[in-house]
This record gives sequence, structure tokens and C-alpha cells, in this order.
Amino acid sequence: MKQHSRRPKVVLTHRVHAPILELLSESCEVVANQSDSSLPASEVRRRAAEAEGLMVFMPDRVDAELLDSCPNLKVVAGALKGNDNIDVEACTERGIWLTRVEDLLTEPTAELAVGLLMGLARNITAGDRRVRSNFAGWRPTLYGRTLVGSTIGIVGAGNLGRAVARMLRGFAPELLYFDPEPLSAADEALLDIRRADLSDLLERSDAVVVCAPLSAETVHLLDRNRLESIRPGALLVNVGRGSVVDESAVIELLRAGQLGGFAADVFEFEDLSRPDRPAAISAELLAMQDRTLLTPHLGSAVAATRLKIEEHAATAILQALAGHEPHGAVNRPCGVGSAGTPTAL
Repeated sequence: MKQHSRRPKVVLTHRVHAPILELLSESCEVVANQSDSSLPASEVRRRAAEAEGLMVFMPDRVDAELLDSCPNLKVVAGALKGNDNIDVEACTERGIWLTRVEDLLTEPTAELAVGLLMGLARNITAGDRRVRSNFAGWRPTLYGRTLVGSTIGIVGAGNLGRAVARMLRGFAPELLYFDPEPLSAADEALLDIRRADLSDLLERSDAVVVCAPLSAETVHLLDRNRLESIRPGALLVNVGRGSVVDESAVIELLRAGQLGGFAADVFEFEDLSRPDRPAAISAELLAMQDRTLLTPHLGSAVAATRLKIEEHAATAILQALAGHEPHGAVNRPCGVGSAGTPTAL
């Protein structure tokens, strides 16, 4: 094995803010990727071959092959909320800490979900295109719908689903939610929301917002069979994980007019844990501009939020390299003793 440098090497797979580079560079040799592009897996392995810390992002796949190419690795810090693209067991077996960010993305993502829903309901992007193409003044077109007094269903009542419900309260809707784990009576009363089974929620809702994480149980939770029961003309918004919704079924139902509109900030092709994932967003879905609103994973794309996420991940790396349990740890690596409360730096 090659000799370790005096300063531990830390590899960052995607661009970060300058203060993060400064923070890590005080005690580490930093190998950064300050471009807007993702690195090929082979290049990540090459850069991380002698690394002790690795900061990863949404497009990265951390599997046993990558970990085995990094024999000195002590910590993988995810600048992300979900870790479905990371092999937690492989990290644990190899004595590697895995951390993620939990709370920082909730409010910005919920805010975007409401924005996407409003954009669909009020034909905002279609209206923008109309104004930019020889606009001659008001015409009796692009009539949308209001969210006020509507019935809105939320699939997944974790932190994100509850935040969406709080933000929707100003529209005085009837709120329904589906989740295997019921909310407490106090939370249901506070949010003025009622639990429903999934089929009932789909049949009754004017709009459905998907906030569920990806797991074996939620892959295509909203498949063709379930989506066929959706209220005719209902709007569907996905800010959870792409593969929770069957995008092929969405296309069919949009084409048939059963689904009134579809908005998404997450897509099936992004879910690297699925070997059968599509290679890209369907060209047919992309062509349905009048009934879709698609954004490039903007849920956390708030400058101040991204900086905090990166700070969280960088701090976790420094804590682990100093021999402490890092903040946001999701595993207890094999061979690592009890570290007690994470130590602040």
C-alpha cells in the first residue's frame, strides 16, 4: 500500500462553493471538480484511489466496486438527503462512515412542489410562451384552475410531505395523505389533514403531490394500475424520487386525457440503484410542453441552502478524519468503536 501523505486526501465529485474548499484545505489535500459536469465512474475511482474522504452528490453511485478501489477511505459524506444511490452495507462492512443531510432540503423542496403545482394549475409556462410569441393582448384562452378549496393528496407524510401540507394551508384545501405510518392525532389536527388509502386519495384528489422516498416498496408505487384510478383531469407533481412514479404510465394517461398535467423535479433515469432504470427522460414526455412542467432537480437549488449542505458534508468529513463520529451518520462501520456524541469542530 502507498504511504499516506501527511495531509489526508479528500475528493469532491462535484462543484462546491469557495468557502468549502477553504475549510477542507486547512487540513486536507483537496481534489475538487469545479466544473458543472459529473465525472465518469472511472475518473472518480482514479481520483479517489488514495483518498480518505469522499464527498458525493445526487448523480454519484457509490458501490462495492468504487469502495474497493479506495482502500484508505474512512468516510463518504453525501451532500444529499436520500442515500438510495449508495450501498450502505458495503460502506459498513469496509469500516467506512456514511453521512447524509436530513433537514436542510425539506423546506426548499416543499416550496418548489407548491410552485410546480401552481405552474401547472395556472398554465404559467404556456402563458410565458404566449407572451413571447406575438402577444396581442388578452384572449379567452389558457383557462386553468384554482387551488383554493380544492382537494389535494400528498403521497408520503415524512418531513417533506408535512412541509408541503403546511405551505398549502393558505389555499384552504381539503388535504389527504397516504403513508404506511400514520401521523399522530396532534399532527393531523395541526395540519388539518386526513389519512386515506392510496386508491381513495387518487380518486378524490384534484391534485396529487408525491413526496415519498425511494425504496423497494415504493418503486412504481404509482404504476399504471393505480394511476388509472386517478380523478379525471387531476394534476400530478413528483418531488420525491423519480421511480416512485411510472413515467411510461404518465405518458399514456396524459395522451388519453385521464391526467390533466404532470410536473416533476425528479426522474426515473436518475435512480442509479435501479439496474432497469430508463437511460433518459422519454422524448414523448419532453414534447408534451402544454401539459408538463419539468425542472432539473431544483428542489435544493437555493444558494444559501446548497452552501449549508456542503458545509454539513465537509464538517462530517473533518469529524470522521479526526476520529469522531460524524454528524448525519447513517451507519456504524465495522471495527469502529462507540464514539459517543458527534464532536463539534
